[in-house]
Amino acid sequence: MTEIVLASASPARLALLRGAGLDPKVIVSGVDEEAVVAASPSELCLALARAKASVVAGGLTAGLVIGCDSVLELDGTAYGKPASAQDAAARWRRMRGRTGRLLTGHCVIDVATGAEAAEVGATVVRFGTPGDDEIAAYVASGEPLRVAGAFTLDGLGGWFVDGIDGDHGNVLGLSLPLLRDLLARVGVPVTSLWR
Repeated sequence: MTEIVLASASPARLALLRGAGLDPKVIVSGVDEEAVVAASPSELCLALARAKASVVAGGLTAGLVIGCDSVLELDGTAYGKPASAQDAAARWRRMRGRTGRLLTGHCVIDVATGAEAAEVGATVVRFGTPGDDEIAAYVASGEPLRVAGAFTLDGLGGWFVDGIDGDHGNVLGLSLPLLRDLLARVGVPVTSLWR
């Protein structure tokens, strides 16, 4: 069986893949995300996904490497993980009652053949209107400091998201339908990877 390697420390991505029948090995790339620049939020998350997958693939002789990176696009600006609790609170005050796009860059590399496929998944997120006390409590939980966009749907942040348009998994960090397509592009049917 082909070894699948997730080039990400994200527990949400790992849980999504395991829940969908895969059993990936995790190898964190160590890519300095702050050093990567791009012209747009979409290009940024794709460049980061490619960089993570490429670094991990470079240390292997076989296997399928999956690299992902997510950012929240709001007013044309990319927001990754907040730098501090103050940053997370300020960001939530900006986001509440508004709509943004959660972008996740996906890159698949078949190490044996060198085949690569990459694309960005986008999901519209409609934020609720939490009060200042709710924002303070959410930030104090620590959750928004660990995730791109300062929120997640599968935790405490789900209370403050009114809805999404698009793939739920993409907001969690990995779109299964998009990943299936990328695997097909490198010649691997996803059903051949199920454990």
